Amino acid sequence: MNRILPKRIAAILFHFLIRIVYFCNALKNTMLPNSELILAIESSCDDTAAAVLNGRKVLSNCIANQTVHKAYGGVVPELASRAHQSKIVPVVQQALVQANIDKNDLTAIAYTQGPGLLGSLLVGSAFAKSFALSLNVPLIPINHMQGHLLVHFIEENGINTPTFPFLGITVSGGHTQLVLVKNHFEMNVLGTTLDDAIGEAFDKCGKRMGLDYPSGPQIDKLAQTGNPKRFQFPIPNMKGYDVSYSGVKTAFTNFIHKQTQNDSNFIHENLNDLCASLQYTLVQIILNKIEQVASENQLNQIVIGGGVAANSELRNQLLARKESHHWEVFLPPLKYTTDNAAMIGITAYYKLQEKQFGKLTDASKSRLTY
Repeated sequence: MNRILPKRIAAILFHFLIRIVYFCNALKNTMLPNSELILAIESSCDDTAAAVLNGRKVLSNCIANQTVHKAYGGVVPELASRAHQSKIVPVVQQALVQANIDKNDLTAIAYTQGPGLLGSLLVGSAFAKSFALSLNVPLIPINHMQGHLLVHFIEENGINTPTFPFLGITVSGGHTQLVLVKNHFEMNVLGTTLDDAIGEAFDKCGKRMGLDYPSGPQIDKLAQTGNPKRFQFPIPNMKGYDVSYSGVKTAFTNFIHKQTQNDSNFIHENLNDLCASLQYTLVQIILNKIEQVASENQLNQIVIGGGVAANSELRNQLLARKESHHWEVFLPPLKYTTDNAAMIGITAYYKLQEKQFGKLTDASKSRLTY
């Protein structure tokens, strides 16, 4: 009898464990189809980023910045692509770990197809295609600029979601666009820069003042204690909805050259006022067009995206116009202004709903329209 009892207890425990395993597997099989776990990869310029989303919720959003470009005053494409090669595996691994997700649970892999630096895009594209092929999951190519606007559809505290249609403004180092957004993927460019982007103007003028790359955040910080009306620079009035920044950039450069010839300490002694005046002018150029486009197209929802969306002057000026212009202004959280993979993931989510999948033969494109 004493020998039989342990055997019975062992048999009962064995059957109990079998039932637990069966229950866990059944629960997993029940839950996973309802989950939409997307791994998103962003490598369009000089930031290597990966994010994991479950539907519209961001589970992780990891970014590896590249500091090598500061010494050159701008992004060096070859150095950027090499840095992506060394960073992409650890960044993706970090995103999966932070999200507490196993790669085999992923529903789809998304990546930035363009626009951007071709060498950088190819690194992200090759990794995403290989990963999707090995896991046998759908591959979703994403337009980087669409991501900047659709970041407002992430489900997260502090993010308000606009309704269609709305006026989307993309402001970054490479783009300045005014876009009529009719739905998640129907976007028409109403106006764009004819030369430099607003972020590019910040960087080039900042370099002329001796600031490091990228200069935009430094100019914004220095401008806080400066007088924006101290120095006057031209504000172009282009026909239609297009903008131009090359004129103010040239005027600023010539002004600095003339003043420093007379006084070698001019920049140092007037740096805060120079930054405030420059920032005011660059922001006013795009604000004027936003007002014009919104008024003439009866659009009262103003949605901002891109790295320059972090600029305090732009954010404050837009919020100051809310009541007088009867606008709803949508500003992204600062963590989603610069290039990030969460915006790629949210765009992929909507493509996943419509089963808009890519192919292994899809080419990366340095220029990509909406």
